[in-house]
Amino acid sequence: MKRVVCFGEIMGRLNPEGYLRIGQANKFELSFAGGEANAAVSLANYGLDAVFVTKLPDNELGKAVIKTLRGYNVNISEIVFGGERLGLYFVEKGASQRPSKVIYDRKYSSISTAKKEEFDWNRIFNGTNWFHFTGITPALSDDAASICNDACKVAKKKGVTVSCDLNYRKNLWSSEKAQKIMGELMQYVDVCIANEEDAEKVFGIKADSTNVSIGKLSHKGYISVAKQLVDRFGFKKVAITLRGSISASDNNWAGMLYANGETWFSKNYLIHIVDRVGGGDSFGGALTYALILEYEPQRAIEFAVAASCLKQTIEFDFNQVTVAEIEKLVSGDVSGRVQR
Repeated sequence: MKRVVCFGEIMGRLNPEGYLRIGQANKFELSFAGGEANAAVSLANYGLDAVFVTKLPDNELGKAVIKTLRGYNVNISEIVFGGERLGLYFVEKGASQRPSKVIYDRKYSSISTAKKEEFDWNRIFNGTNWFHFTGITPALSDDAASICNDACKVAKKKGVTVSCDLNYRKNLWSSEKAQKIMGELMQYVDVCIANEEDAEKVFGIKADSTNVSIGKLSHKGYISVAKQLVDRFGFKKVAITLRGSISASDNNWAGMLYANGETWFSKNYLIHIVDRVGGGDSFGGALTYALILEYEPQRAIEFAVAASCLKQTIEFDFNQVTVAEIEKLVSGDVSGRVQR
């Protein structure tokens, strides 16, 4: 069985029922999520040995996270315990012309206060095929960035493929600091996953003839972004998600894979959004699955986009679909008819 290690933060997600605004809510639904945890759940769901590495508080919330991850068959054997708290974030779901809103409450979370000596990457990476992290994790603290750097170095020494979803978060750090820290980490990365904002905010690389606020996307502009990323950092592959936002409720969704000077675009899906948070993570998880199983490029990008399309029709961050369901959508069955 292929083994993938994902390193990052998992948080409690709190959101009002339905489409209530935070100011209207008198109770919140609790789930758990985080960029790398979301990817790990997808990978475990597809049948891989998905190892999630993090630090959790040794309290009832930390135990609830463990119980949840075990329920999704995620390998939790490398999770360490300590620190003060589990990070939280609040999600207000948007609709029509009102955008969704996310509020973070994650300062001093256990993983942000973790230390290098708590993670034995030489042992963790034994028998590992792939290592995945996102740009969120090194943004949590200088120590978290240092731990990411150590993990990447050991992964490369052991011949482990490394992927990174840039995932720029302006509430965690500035573009200037992101460019410095992420620039140092990119030398170890084989597969870079991004969207138009990530590439621009982290590395100043902008897609020409594109305006995401009005849903205008240029394939030529994104090919240029991918080529510039490869030229600067030497990535083997670059994957970019292409979201055309019609409104908070309806999006066009597609993706692009660039490798060895060639480009593959997926088909486009018009999605009526149920919950878009975690959509990019489900793309990263599905792409990792497809590449680790050596799908040819067109099939790989179609699989990743279809998986993330389906995720955005599911409540909360974790993707709940099977490989068979993804392949059915890839094959062209977009009817959504009741399955009996």
